[in-house]
Amino acid sequence: MKYIHSMLLLFVVSISYAQIEVKGVVTDSLNAPLELANVIAINQETTGLEAYGITNVKGEYTLELSANNTYKIQVSYIGMKTFEEVLTIEESNLTKNYTLVFDNSLDEVELTYEMPVTVKGDTLIYNADSFKNGSERKLEDVLEKLPGVEINEDGQIEVEGKVVSKLMVNGKDFFDGDTKLATQNIPSKAVDKVQVLRNYSEVNQLRGVTNNQDNVALNIKLKEGKENFWFGNVTAGAGVSPDNELYLLQPKLFYYNPKYSLNFIGDINNIGEAALTRRDIRNFGGGFRSPSRSSGTNINLGDNSLNFLTTQGNALEIENKLATGNFSYSPNKALDLSGFLIYNSSRILSRETSLIQYTDPSLGIPDEATEQSSRERSNQGLLKLSASYQPNINNQLDYDVLARVSNDTQNQNAFSSVIGTTNQLDEVTPYSINQNLNYYYTLNETNIFSFEAQHLIKNEDPFYNAILTNDPNGEDAFDTTAEALGLDTSLATYDLGQNRRIKSNQVDAKLDYFNILNAKSNLNVTLGTILSRQQFDSSIFQFLGDGSQLNPTPTFNDGRIVNDTEYNFSDIYVGLHYRLKTGKFTITPGFSVHAYGNKNTQFGETFEDNFFRLLPDFETRIQFKKSEALTLRYDMRNQFTDVTRLAEGLVLNNFNSIQFGESDLQNALSHNVSLFYSSFNLFNYTNVFARASYSNNIDQIRSLTNFENVIRTSTFFNSNFADETANVFGRVQRTFGKIRATLNASFNYSKINQFIQGQQSLNEGYTQTYTPGIRTNYKVAPNVSLRYRYSVTDNIQGGRKTTFTTNSPSIEVDAYIWKSVTFRTNYSYTNQDLGNGDSQSFQNWDATLSYRKNRDAKWEYEIKATNILDIDSQVRNSANNLSVFSSETFIQPRFITFRFVYTL
Repeated sequence: MKYIHSMLLLFVVSISYAQIEVKGVVTDSLNAPLELANVIAINQETTGLEAYGITNVKGEYTLELSANNTYKIQVSYIGMKTFEEVLTIEESNLTKNYTLVFDNSLDEVELTYEMPVTVKGDTLIYNADSFKNGSERKLEDVLEKLPGVEINEDGQIEVEGKVVSKLMVNGKDFFDGDTKLATQNIPSKAVDKVQVLRNYSEVNQLRGVTNNQDNVALNIKLKEGKENFWFGNVTAGAGVSPDNELYLLQPKLFYYNPKYSLNFIGDINNIGEAALTRRDIRNFGGGFRSPSRSSGTNINLGDNSLNFLTTQGNALEIENKLATGNFSYSPNKALDLSGFLIYNSSRILSRETSLIQYTDPSLGIPDEATEQSSRERSNQGLLKLSASYQPNINNQLDYDVLARVSNDTQNQNAFSSVIGTTNQLDEVTPYSINQNLNYYYTLNETNIFSFEAQHLIKNEDPFYNAILTNDPNGEDAFDTTAEALGLDTSLATYDLGQNRRIKSNQVDAKLDYFNILNAKSNLNVTLGTILSRQQFDSSIFQFLGDGSQLNPTPTFNDGRIVNDTEYNFSDIYVGLHYRLKTGKFTITPGFSVHAYGNKNTQFGETFEDNFFRLLPDFETRIQFKKSEALTLRYDMRNQFTDVTRLAEGLVLNNFNSIQFGESDLQNALSHNVSLFYSSFNLFNYTNVFARASYSNNIDQIRSLTNFENVIRTSTFFNSNFADETANVFGRVQRTFGKIRATLNASFNYSKINQFIQGQQSLNEGYTQTYTPGIRTNYKVAPNVSLRYRYSVTDNIQGGRKTTFTTNSPSIEVDAYIWKSVTFRTNYSYTNQDLGNGDSQSFQNWDATLSYRKNRDAKWEYEIKATNILDIDSQVRNSANNLSVFSSETFIQPRFITFRFVYTL
């Protein structure tokens, strides 16, 4: 593997070696340097764009050109006459300065080629064709080639280190700005321009009075010049595998005109190609933002969805069905209507083996080897409707409603070296309705009002059933727990059941008043409230042999095994913030004063706590240059828990994980500091950003855990021991002609206090990761991407240290051959050193070969192979505050599919 990487690196370097540097300065007639002037070089023989450059603040540019060639040099700047000359490049570097004169004519200048990158105010515009080589199929393939743009491991788009918050197509929201649906489904050949909207604000009235520097949106401009047009493609395929016949059908259809747009994405397959995973659907927020997001108050309503065994789509069998529709309609200039409907269904068979080794031998917890198999079924539906009414520049009214429903089931069979065989069933059919109402009103030039309100109704009803083997005449590992729960121990099995229902009803609203004091400062006064009510009911019972049920009475926790809890929370707050721009600095100090109310009622008793809290916050931003800034933030936050940690009756998280809450839990207070630096240099295409954060949690709510064999019983309390976390992440990216080099580095530290078997101990975790990479972006030659990921994780629990080291090189190749054949392949190798002399490794290798007559052909024929090496499993190792965890997850075998793609 080492020799392959060395040869490919030499190949990349040799291709780019014979380059001649042409540099100089662009000025106006008064000899003043022109920043952001465009300089392009067109090869006279091929008539193709060879290189381009954008001048820096000193007017300097640099071009990398091939020796012994003739080029037409074109220099342009807004408001000035374009300069052209023919230049012959020999075998030595060259300096050429250019002077542009003002253009008094009103005629537009016709450029031979569009600049690959242009800047207009806060908008950065990429010409997509300048970065394509013909092997692209999706929007994602284009974005990955743009300087300053990355697709991270979660599938999110990052621009200059900032996650893109919204994606639009021709100025219309695409599934409320969801980036993953767009990047993986919009055809690359339909993309004309990619517009990066920096300092983005959805409300123009608030643009000048709020800090939007970290908000980034993308607008995808389509190629078609017509007013009414369809585009998209339909993919159909079939294939073979050792066990099943494979099928695939993926229609992706899009229609746009000036008044309305329609988008449809469908996907039916049994090869594991999920357009949206279950996690994606759960995280699909529909563009909702909490009005109290910056108030300093965080209240957790909890998540009672199923904890599926399958993660990240790794399983033996995966069957997906997806149907999504999105529309936008503008009946007039003042009114915009939009919405989407998503239906997602998955059927998954998974299998995993694991070994859990508890880090502190003094705890007396036996190590546990497990083997689990699971059949999972999930049906999810989302419906979103939105309306935005803006009759004039002074008024804007927005309304959104998002309904969510799902039906999830997991049947799991598990064998434990300690407990024995267990059959488990989890079911849940939750629903939620979220409504959002915003109104923005500009009274005059100095007074602006903003009202935001959100109402959430959520209902969750998880059911759990576990069947464990039992020897009535012998001693089993679960017997002690069964006796403590009050179960009948005379039966051949323990058949446990649990019903739960969690109802949440929350209103989150605020009224903002902005007073513009002068051109550089404004005052913001906020009046807001959060009103939340949660009801939690649960019961644990045992199914007996005759079909009846036993309602047991435990011998601990005061016999409380049923919950009927009501939790009411209120926060009424007033905030004051002052924003000042002075030179390169934007300073925003502020604070909020909160009146909190907590009240929970259960078992005939009421616990109530009312108090006041002052929460300060501060932000300062230093704008060194237009594309270089440093931001420092500090805030104090109050974190409130959900009702399940307050409920005093027993709850089964699993048959081997039992919890009960405490009604008198207090809030946790945290101090948070973050520092963010970003710089994007269009002159040499150097992208640098770094993010550092530190959090110190006071009065943290933590668990007090006791083990009986591997059966965990936990309760909660407020601890005076502070937990700490620190994270640092940085990226340096530089483009050298057709080669882009990247280095990512991260460091994470956590300090957690834990209480197990009555003992307090400190757990510290350190993780450092380094990922260098290099990729080419040639128009005609094959392109190669090389990455190497090196990660070290240290976990210190008490006096015991565990270290994992991961080495993972990977390579991707894509080639566009004979202007009709596309070949793409990717290979990765992962080795994990367990720190005890043992190591584990696995490989992934996929490849695709496709043919289309030319780039404009309607039909394309493709053969795709996944898991070519037929690896049967992947390994994963981790450590936490309790144990060292090693697992082996079994995956789909080698799949070979044949596909037909028809392009509209």
